[in-house]
Amino acid sequence: SRRGRIGGIHMDAAVWFKRIKCLVLVCIFASIGNFISTSKAGNPVTPIEAIPGLVLLLACTLIGCLIYELVGKVSSKNLPAIAYISFIAIFMTIPGVSPIAEYAIEQVGKIGLLPLCTPILAYAGISIGKDMDTFKEQGLAIVIVAIFTFAGTFLGSTIIAQIILKMTGVI
Repeated sequence: SRRGRIGGIHMDAAVWFKRIKCLVLVCIFASIGNFISTSKAGNPVTPIEAIPGLVLLLACTLIGCLIYELVGKVSSKNLPAIAYISFIAIFMTIPGVSPIAEYAIEQVGKIGLLPLCTPILAYAGISIGKDMDTFKEQGLAIVIVAIFTFAGTFLGSTIIAQIILKMTGVI
């Protein structure tokens, strides 16, 4: 495969091409999902209007992945890629620190969380389907663990929401 050098560190171009291609597809599907979601809410955001926000999210993701790889090449201790991606996104939206903060907040604010999750969850489903034989080997135990995990997450979330809503006087 073709490898490039960044600061003396080898980067695999084929891997990055696949990442970018996958992320662009996620952006396309997210923009369609966002249009459907916002249309149902009565305030439609067309896929064209969502492009600036999705490009900003894409940039944060790519920069975060690049930092993750670079840190991984020079250190045995590394944070998960999502930590770097989140840091970049947070930094980008801090007013007074980032020159594009207001613009970024406005553009990313046009995109809902659920439409972003849809292509990611679809990809996870395809990934599980691809490894169905391994999944079957886990047997009933994995199903029981999954049920308890989902139930615990749901109950934990509802308890936290109930406490916060009571504390803020919403209910």
